[in-house]
Parts: sequence; C-alpha cells; structure tokens
Amino acid sequence: MRTLVIDCATEACSVALFEGEELLAGDYRILGRGHAEQLIPMIAALPQKGQAGRIAVSLGPGSFTGVRVGLAAARALAFAWDAQLCGYPTLAMVATMAQVVMGEYAGEPVCVAMTGGHGEWFVQQFDEDGKADGQHMSLAPQRAAGLDTHCVAGSQAEALVAERGWGRALPLWPDARIFGKMQRDYIAEAVLPIYGRPPDAKLP
Repeated sequence: MRTLVIDCATEACSVALFEGEELLAGDYRILGRGHAEQLIPMIAALPQKGQAGRIAVSLGPGSFTGVRVGLAAARALAFAWDAQLCGYPTLAMVATMAQVVMGEYAGEPVCVAMTGGHGEWFVQQFDEDGKADGQHMSLAPQRAAGLDTHCVAGSQAEALVAERGWGRALPLWPDARIFGKMQRDYIAEAVLPIYGRPPDAKLP
C-alpha cells in the first residue's frame, strides 16, 4: 500500500511517500515555526501530489501547534482521499533514527530527549531492541540529567549530555523518510494527540 507520512510535531517538518517500505520521495526541513504554511506545499510537491491509500502522522509529544497542524492535515487528506489513517509516537521515530545513525553501535539502549514546554524536555528511554523502556516524561533539565542511558538522541541530546558531563549525543529531529524502518508495534490506528504534559489552562 502507498503511504503518505507527515511529521511536523517538532521544530522539523517532513513528509514522505512510501510504496510498501520503499521510499519513493520525501522532504525534510528545520523550520522552527511556520509548519502550517509549509506543510501542504511540501505534500503537493510529492509524486501524484502525495495521494496515498494510507496516511501516517506523528502524534507527539512535541509542539502543541505542530501536533495539531499535522493531525488536521492528515485527517483532512484521509477524508478527501478515503484513505486509512494511523499515527506513531514522535519519540519512537527519533529512537529508530538513532539506531540507523549508530551503525556498528546499534543495539545499545537509547534515551530520547526533545524540546518540551516551559523549559522542560520530553524524554523516554528505549532498550537495545528499540522498544520503549517506560513511558515518556516531561522533565526539567536537571532531572533529565539523572537518566543513566549512555547514548542520548534528539534535539536536546547535546544539552543533556553537557548537563551531566558524560555520554554520547546524537542531535536528531524526527524525519518522515525513516518511517519504513519503524517497528510496526508503534503504528496505531487510534489517531489521538500525545501532548506529553498536562495543559497549562485550568478549569475554574
């Protein structure tokens, strides 16, 4: 089945088109802001304007706005194309990328550390087989530095390693073009956002 992958939950924005597990085309950009303006033109530039029978979208955690932009685009396209819709966790995508980048070191545990809200980081540990070793957390840098996994991947990898003074940092942002290498267990039919921390607004 042809799959369109959308990932704009972080500072990065990427799209990819797969036939089965074969990458046909993709685009990846570090934007910081402006995902809503860039995403649809990036999809339209793909072969057949990205049309596919299945759409996979990053669920977060990440930027609240980025997560919502990706979900809105995926849902709208799935409705227009009568396509299947599925999602995957952002941190699992980064853990997959780390295994690819590590090469001969692949097979060791990885801690993913990504930019969170209010100065905190989204962190999650993955074992040597790439499976999640516990739930994701939103932690202050000082608390995140207490995690003892040697290899750290993600947008805050270098900062975490510097904070604790040891370890190996892999600065990575999620890239939709890696989707074909993700473990199938991470792909969920329930397309619900993962915000990673409680909402700032409180009910009276």
